Amino acid sequence: MTPGGLARLEDELKHLKTVERPGVIRALAEARTHGDLSENAEYHAARDRQSFIEGRVAELEEIIAHAEVIDVSKLSGDTVKFGAWVTVVDEDTDEESTYVIVGEHEADIRAGRLSFTSPMARALIGKSPGASVEVITPRGSRSFEIVKVSYE
Repeated sequence: MTPGGLARLEDELKHLKTVERPGVIRALAEARTHGDLSENAEYHAARDRQSFIEGRVAELEEIIAHAEVIDVSKLSGDTVKFGAWVTVVDEDTDEESTYVIVGEHEADIRAGRLSFTSPMARALIGKSPGASVEVITPRGSRSFEIVKVSYE
């Protein structure tokens, strides 16, 4: 995991513990004042939310406790590895995209963060600029050329 990914998870955990958890406790207390709990939709919604929050808190605590943080600022080279920023061009459409290879728990394709376990990242790892890689996607096989590799 990158230091930035760990920080995002720690921020989410802090938010859940300091904002969300107290909020749901207040919502439960308010719902209890409305009487019969068996037919109280607000109470059941608050309990569902509480269950989600507690599950996510436990999950985040487990992830953070076992995280292996890699300082990507100390990495360099021209081959793709964990922490690399990779610019690729789709060989069929000439569309250019840039991704960073990150840990599983910090991946977000919309933000350009690829999990190192994803098919795209696995195809890119170990390759250098100028190499062509083929990636099996849900829409079929696609070919990409690596244009640039950097470690920012």
